[in-house]
Amino acid sequence: MSEDTFRSVQIERTSVGNYVARNVRGGSMSLGTGEDSSFTPVELLLAAIGGCSAVDVDHITSRRAEPTQFSVAVTGDKIRDESGGNRMQNITVEFTVTFPAGADGDRAREALPRSLQQSHDRLCTVSRTVELGAPVSIAIAGGSTAEDPR
Repeated sequence: MSEDTFRSVQIERTSVGNYVARNVRGGSMSLGTGEDSSFTPVELLLAAIGGCSAVDVDHITSRRAEPTQFSVAVTGDKIRDESGGNRMQNITVEFTVTFPAGADGDRAREALPRSLQQSHDRLCTVSRTVELGAPVSIAIAGGSTAEDPR
């Protein structure tokens, strides 16, 4: 992979069920099991899907007019079954976007449905990856290590 396509995050354990994810630009956020205010991994997945589409739609529509309201709700059902294991289904991304009155707002409103479709069909890397599927491999880096008390 080339530098312009490679993406990564590092996750460090801070205590049982609590972690900090860091990106290469120095950003960090806590995540965990949902026993406190930290995001769970499933909530982060939903946020990534909605956030990715929000960025796409915002960039397209705000060229025409600044929205007066812009929010995204992402919902889904977490299911557990023997045949497919734990997973999400029925994921829905719902936008609430309003623009000011006038010609610029009209142009933004007109662009909104097309921008949503473009995000869904080709622009949003996160939802495209979820819908198309991508293999995930898991490995132990350098093998498991244990501290030697000697």
